[in-house]
Amino acid sequence: MSQERRFSFEFFPTKTDAGHEKLLNVARQLAGYKPDFFSCTYGAGGSTRDRTLNTVLQLEHEVKVPAAPHLSCVGDSKDDLRGLLAQYKDAGIKRIVALRGDLPSGMGMASGELRHANDLVEFIRQESGSHFHIEVAAYPEMHPQAHNFEDDLKNFVRKAKAGADSAITQYFFNADSYFYFVERVQAMGVNIPIVPGIMPITNYSKLARFSDACGAEIPRWVRKQLEAYGDDVASIQKFGEEVISTMCEQLLQGGAPGLHFYTLNQAEPSLAIWNNLKLPR
Repeated sequence: MSQERRFSFEFFPTKTDAGHEKLLNVARQLAGYKPDFFSCTYGAGGSTRDRTLNTVLQLEHEVKVPAAPHLSCVGDSKDDLRGLLAQYKDAGIKRIVALRGDLPSGMGMASGELRHANDLVEFIRQESGSHFHIEVAAYPEMHPQAHNFEDDLKNFVRKAKAGADSAITQYFFNADSYFYFVERVQAMGVNIPIVPGIMPITNYSKLARFSDACGAEIPRWVRKQLEAYGDDVASIQKFGEEVISTMCEQLLQGGAPGLHFYTLNQAEPSLAIWNNLKLPR
């Protein structure tokens, strides 16, 4: 955990031209802070494959920040994945976030030739050797579909040992959960960098829905304070900024190897935290 720190920002591909132009403008603004890379998500079952590809190529070649596409195996054949890997390799992409992926509504578990993220990591290594730096996901508070915490730790270890270079966590609001997770997997023989995923707090109702779906625990004292603000957006954002900035400070002081910001295609909430932490630019 003593490696040089890295900082990154995540985007999601948009459905409209106006949204895409906004995304690129936000990316250009964040590029001034010299992040190590931008990542771009991939919709359930590969539903945003083309938009992800186009966004990644623009971030890489127009905004000129290294871009890391998310790649999931649910719903895609090996030939589909092989073709995407070849396109990314030919375009000079050097980093991939390898995920199992979410199942779209109505899609059975059998869809796709690869079932788990560790299968995808192995496949990327077989197809591309060491060309790609492979990121995998980590869940300090347990994946919502895991049977129990011990099984989830073993799942992460399998992904890491399949050939992952580093990991990005699901967002969380309790630094102790991150440190405990890192301690446990290190005891199981995994020493890759595990970068905390950071979700700025800007809208309580949306955050509560996200968190319930992905298993991220909002501490009761945070939830109750956010509820008390009601529709007072300014107070929610000010309080959220303080909570997340304090947690990020604890993470970095405790040895976290960087931060990965879930921007939701906005610059200001992440940059407020960045500036509070006096991070480099």
